[in-house]
Amino acid sequence: MAAVTLVVAVGAGVGALALRRHPGGDVASAPPPVTTTKVTRADLSDTRSVGGTLGFGPERLVKGAGEGVVTRLPKVGDTVTRGKPLYWVNDRPVPVLFGGVPLFRTLDKPGLVGSDVRIVSDNLKALGYRVGSQPSRGKDGAKIPTGQALLTEVLVTAIKKWQKDLGVEPTGMIAVGQVTVLTGPVRVSTVTALPGDPVAGELLAVSEKVKLVTVPVAATDVGAVKVGGNAAIVLPDGSEITAKVASISQTVRGGGLDGGTGQGSPPTVDVLVAPTRAADVAKLDAAAVQVRFTTAVHKNVLAVPVGALVALREGGHALQLPDGGLVAVQTGMFARGLVEISGTGVTEGLDVVTAS
Repeated sequence: MAAVTLVVAVGAGVGALALRRHPGGDVASAPPPVTTTKVTRADLSDTRSVGGTLGFGPERLVKGAGEGVVTRLPKVGDTVTRGKPLYWVNDRPVPVLFGGVPLFRTLDKPGLVGSDVRIVSDNLKALGYRVGSQPSRGKDGAKIPTGQALLTEVLVTAIKKWQKDLGVEPTGMIAVGQVTVLTGPVRVSTVTALPGDPVAGELLAVSEKVKLVTVPVAATDVGAVKVGGNAAIVLPDGSEITAKVASISQTVRGGGLDGGTGQGSPPTVDVLVAPTRAADVAKLDAAAVQVRFTTAVHKNVLAVPVGALVALREGGHALQLPDGGLVAVQTGMFARGLVEISGTGVTEGLDVVTAS
């Protein structure tokens, strides 16, 4: 009778296992012993490793506005939080407020409505000042849009108290350039201005307050990375620490002339990864590291070693039972030398043949 050939997948290679039927009914010799394993349940995860740079993340320029002379500047490494001065103009402190929109006009008239008013109101409330409740409509009767606020008399009083605490004249008015709006607590990374420079222009740069790893992920792969997802950082000494994906840039870099970093370079997106414990990187100011992202997790699935898979000549895969029978399976995720499987008759604890 003709021989039947099965192909067994072993790791990354492929070996051939020929099962031959003897012409007679008697077995000429005892079959060689086989190695078996059991179908188990396991949590499998797909990972991807990419090189990155440990530091404080990308820098963001801080520009001054208005008129005056810079009289005092922070030092590199200083951290700045809500309500604290970032620099001084004409000996007047310029404090930091948190938000996403700069103050673009002078706030001096009760009744003004805008996102800039909302930033002032939210920040003074966070600093402990009584800003009062916000009405749903402005003085003209128009509904106040979401994300905006009304400059009320109570809010003006709060501004005056805040200004008094800052040591400046309590006018209740905030002019352009008298505060700096940043997205959150920052670390001063570079100081470019000097005392005596005009305030209008680039003054300094800031970065994240905590150390992060900047990872340029291929634009075609970044969809598998999720904010809040698990990651691991391999440090220069080979040790591994846990981390989380902190943010994903909306800007694509590279990809030729349109990408801005040179023709022929593959497009990438910067992903910021934060160590779970800051103490793990406390002794490193900057370093090249490897980051391993967890891109998918399949929990409590049936799995076998990859060497137990039999690739069928007609296509598909099977598991071989100790008695020589075959059970067809569908494969899923491959991870750590295991493969996810499913199929009729495939249950946890099933004995199957595996490559030795």
